[in-house]
Amino acid sequence: MVQVNNRVDEGNSRLEPCMGLDFDSADAAREFYGAYATRVGFRIRTGQLYRSRTDGSVSSRRFVCSKEGFQLNSRTGCPAFIRVQRRDSGTWMIDQIHKDHNHELGLADESHPPILQKRTPKAMKSSAEVSQTPKLKLTEVSQRPKFKLIEDVDNGHPCPSGVINVKRFKRGGDEGQFEAEPYAGLVFNSVDEAYQFYQIYADGAGFRIRIGQLFRSKNDGSITSRRFVCSKEGFQHPSRVGCGAFMRIKRQESGTWIVDRLQKDHNHNLDLQTGTHQKSYNVSKKFMDNVNGDENGGLDSLDVAKVTYGSPIRRARENNIASDWYQLLLDYFQTRQAEDTGFFYSVETDNGSCMSLFWADGRSRFSCSQFGDAIVFDTSFRKSNYLVPFASFVGVNHHKQPVLLACALIANISEESFTWLFQTWLRAMSGCRPKCIIADQDVAIQQAIMKVFPRTHHRFSMWQIRAMEQENLRSMTEEFKCEYEKCIYQSQTSVEFNTTWSALINRYALKENAWLREMSEKRESWVPLFLRGKFCAGIPINESLEPFFGTLLNAQTPIEEFISRFERGLARRHDEERKEDFNSYNLQAFLHTKEPVEEQCRRLYTLTVFKIFQNELLQCYNYLGIKTYEEGTISRYSVRRCGNEIEKHAVTFSASNITACCSCQMFEFEGILCRHILRVFNLLDIREIPPCYILHRWTKNAEYGTVRDIESGVSPQELKSLIMWSLRETACKFIEAGTTSLEKYKMAYEIMREGGIKLHWQR
Repeated sequence: MVQVNNRVDEGNSRLEPCMGLDFDSADAAREFYGAYATRVGFRIRTGQLYRSRTDGSVSSRRFVCSKEGFQLNSRTGCPAFIRVQRRDSGTWMIDQIHKDHNHELGLADESHPPILQKRTPKAMKSSAEVSQTPKLKLTEVSQRPKFKLIEDVDNGHPCPSGVINVKRFKRGGDEGQFEAEPYAGLVFNSVDEAYQFYQIYADGAGFRIRIGQLFRSKNDGSITSRRFVCSKEGFQHPSRVGCGAFMRIKRQESGTWIVDRLQKDHNHNLDLQTGTHQKSYNVSKKFMDNVNGDENGGLDSLDVAKVTYGSPIRRARENNIASDWYQLLLDYFQTRQAEDTGFFYSVETDNGSCMSLFWADGRSRFSCSQFGDAIVFDTSFRKSNYLVPFASFVGVNHHKQPVLLACALIANISEESFTWLFQTWLRAMSGCRPKCIIADQDVAIQQAIMKVFPRTHHRFSMWQIRAMEQENLRSMTEEFKCEYEKCIYQSQTSVEFNTTWSALINRYALKENAWLREMSEKRESWVPLFLRGKFCAGIPINESLEPFFGTLLNAQTPIEEFISRFERGLARRHDEERKEDFNSYNLQAFLHTKEPVEEQCRRLYTLTVFKIFQNELLQCYNYLGIKTYEEGTISRYSVRRCGNEIEKHAVTFSASNITACCSCQMFEFEGILCRHILRVFNLLDIREIPPCYILHRWTKNAEYGTVRDIESGVSPQELKSLIMWSLRETACKFIEAGTTSLEKYKMAYEIMREGGIKLHWQR
């Protein structure tokens, strides 16, 4: 009910907002403003909320034009809004209003903003309507160059909307044999036809399917066979139980595809209610083109849409985020944005519905400018039956502690969701592209990383590698597992790994093992030998980085506790970082040698990183260095451990620019010099570490950003972003200190005034 001056107005649907207008609730005010906006020609969204200092309850709300602010390209900073305030009586009254817009009104070209809406259920056809609808006839697929027209076999007329309804198949080349279930020897004209058939069979039997492995020809790389599996195959997802049911088709010389392997038995109960009883599916022309031409797309990118009596219906993307979460988090985001000008959030929308969420506060965005070179994209919520699809971007700070860079709720595990997430990361982080990203092996994540971060090295998550090893190698002998571990973790060169791996595959007759073949192809993303040369900030290869929030947040965290636990976990990590900052500036590590390099690094590095360097320096005295090669300014040394002929590494040194590289690649991986290079420096009497080997990210001054590295090749735009984040973070600390007392405020104000005069003079 809407009231004006305590008088009910029956024509309130045509009212314009005005000061003093009363509402029964804040939601009623929003509905009223939304109706007014629709009538006038703009859209609205929920703006800031304000809470009572007494009990924390919401005391007022703002509803704004959808073009308010500048967070999205479509926004113009429109100032139009209404604010409603809660009165003692419990009603809500408009106490502030601004009607003027800074853009043209009209809904014709409006893009739908991320407004939470209740979906209206689609009207169902009556049984009478259904009975009058002509039924589709059974069809076969006829092949034509680059395009397939699906025709009705009985009367020769095309089916509506290109609908395929597979029921007639050839048995061993004989025409006209009808078969409801798959069997070995069943022949199809195309991969698409086989997929549709198995989809329909699964639908009637009570299970769902997905696309499994494919196999390619060694001669020309074309696809020779495909597997379609039960959706519960494997163990990568909590809902999967390792079901063995599948159908494999193999390409014949004639170009047709034949079922050559089949497993019908499932290890779980079938659900007959999963059948849609609509046995018609829309055929993707793009996929058909790919089958005839480029096979790389194919079923992996097929989006099969169900059709009802020839009318295609767009299949909505799955959303694993409960609707309650959006309002909770959007309220939280708006509150944080009022407190932190650097706070960023974004909402993915799909056909007007909210999907994934991304957010990062000012401190996290500043941290990314320092520690965004190696990040862990943590989606471990998928290890359990999750309620909260919460993911985080975590880096490693200058104390070797995990540092939060951004957070997200992921609507579904699809390439679209991950692509949107990574693109939003780039916008929020001023285009920061990590050198290395540690994330799961899922195809959707791999493709999104290749699309958004083409030059970033994707390293697979260790927890997932371990899970897949248990799933795929559990039937193997202990002898095999021992040799497998030795090959993976003890190989020193690529030649040694390739030789050992091939011998292992041949000895145990595993050439047909698709998982091992895939892992061999992806070796550079998980085998330690191939990861050493990729900068990962020293994040251990054989271990997983500890969860940033520990046990505070997990997949079962209830909605009412999420925000409080999130902020407690964040505050705890900030306290740990402050403690290490204090220790690094006020405590000094004990020196174990009289080497100038030790004093130099103690002065520059944080305590944690200095201890790592110090250990390498002490260990270098246990090694012998022998020059094995010299030509011009280039010399090579063999550095081996005393009393151990096996443990040795090659160090190449250039006298022209005082640089060195070691076969152990510790510096490339961690950014700290190894004992082998330090041994060579010691032999050559190099008494100071060259600046190129002191990474700024490991120094005490890393908290001031990487602005000092102007000569490192960053673009002017990137440099400007680094300077901005550094100044903003320093200003925040300055303001915090200046607001603790009137005395400090006066001091801070005077310092800023004097600084302003100097800056003006420099300009």
